[in-house]
Amino acid sequence: MVAVLVIVAALVAVILLYAASRPESCEFSRSIHIAAPPEKIFPFIDNPRAMNEWNPFTRADPNISLAYSGPDRGVGAANDFSGNGQVGAGRAEIVESLAPSKVAIALTMTRPMRCRNHVVFTLAPQDGGARVTWAMSGRRPFIGKLMSLVVNMEKMVGDAFDKGLAELKALAEAA
Repeated sequence: MVAVLVIVAALVAVILLYAASRPESCEFSRSIHIAAPPEKIFPFIDNPRAMNEWNPFTRADPNISLAYSGPDRGVGAANDFSGNGQVGAGRAEIVESLAPSKVAIALTMTRPMRCRNHVVFTLAPQDGGARVTWAMSGRRPFIGKLMSLVVNMEKMVGDAFDKGLAELKALAEAA
């Protein structure tokens, strides 16, 4: 019995040590071509209310609580959110707005785990439309490192980005 406990404790220690050795930061990004000029797409990103019309993270909970503050768009425009386990809770605030090429957002999560991420949307003219890139980077807390051993975060976040960008494409091309 003691030997089994020692083996189990050793396995747990190896898993925890391996998780601790994972990278301290994480980065995710996805891009899409939208058949509309950056000037037409930009308002869907630079305004938290407009963004939440296509944002897959807020759409994951039909009962999400959203509270907007600051200006309607641009630097200082923000929304606090609280939702189910898929959405979590936190605040997204625009910290940089360079029309029509870039919007940077400070994303602070308070649930399911505390973290701060930097979200950047870039819009570049391309082939009669625009290449829109959605990127997110931040520090990975230990619990995030541990979760990455069993959950493919790149796929999970990347799939959500792809879904959101497809929704943005549909809205911008129809406008």
